[in-house]
Amino acid sequence: MDRPITHGLLIKQYWLDKILARTKTWEIRSRATARRGPIALIQSKSGQVIGTCEVVDVVGPLTAAELNRNHRRAGFRTDGLKGPTYAWVLRGARRLPKPVRYRHPQGAVIWVKLEPRVVRALQGSRAAAPLSTKGRTRRRA
Repeated sequence: MDRPITHGLLIKQYWLDKILARTKTWEIRSRATARRGPIALIQSKSGQVIGTCEVVDVVGPLTAAELNRNHRRAGFRTDGLKGPTYAWVLRGARRLPKPVRYRHPQGAVIWVKLEPRVVRALQGSRAAAPLSTKGRTRRRA
């Protein structure tokens, strides 16, 4: 049985488009996440869930050299890092046939706990990412 998608990750449109095109499989963040499994992809400031994927791994902390060696996965190159950098490894990104509106809770900047209505809508969507039972955490790329 598929696990329901209960949380959404806020991502700016430019990066979200790359993720949904599957040209960016690492979401770069300043902290690791313990979350694994299916998630909703929320376009920042849109009020809409645009797609789904799985978080399957976290790599890091990364050095600038490691990030640059993996620039295709990250979607960019860097001249330097301003602090700890982690790659949240994404798999199976898919755009929803029709975006699903959600209510944005005050103060949410990374994760949004989705309302039951949105969870149900995502369960009924054919765009839900395939699930895996594998997930691991690595320290370096």
